Amino acid sequence: MNQPDEAPPPLHYDDALVAGVLKDVRTIAMVGASPNWVRPSNFAMKYLLGKGYTVIPINPGHAGKEIWEQAVYAELGDAPGPVDMVDVFRASKDAGGIVDRAIELKDEKGIRVIWMQLGVRDDAAAERARAAGLTVIMDRCPKIEYGRLFGELGWCGVNSGVISAKRTKR
Repeated sequence: MNQPDEAPPPLHYDDALVAGVLKDVRTIAMVGASPNWVRPSNFAMKYLLGKGYTVIPINPGHAGKEIWEQAVYAELGDAPGPVDMVDVFRASKDAGGIVDRAIELKDEKGIRVIWMQLGVRDDAAAERARAAGLTVIMDRCPKIEYGRLFGELGWCGVNSGVISAKRTKR
């Protein structure tokens, strides 16, 4: 067992597992989605919507409003229809409760994957989710992993989406 001041061991996920999740998942409940355009959750949500995912924002402070034209819900149980993946965009200390709620709702909502964002890790919650039959990925961003695994990162680290035969001005 790690001492309280020791960092947990690094996580490793096989690229085939991560790519498989990203190919299989179609509907994502993003817990902690923010309407603030400078927040990482806002940018990740926009990106995932652009890739064809249905993203359901979950944020009690913004319930009844919209983020990227998607209705915001107060809690995971309020999300309409089936949800393939719960993306946890909250602090690690909050992840356990979100995972426990996802486990409660897994059969009703069809939840198959728990994904905890960069910097979010709760090993005990991950074990509970795995014991309930869910796939768990922690401390990763689906936006970053999508770009990395599906060839969207160019040689300079970004894909501008601009194709041109013109030389750049120096």
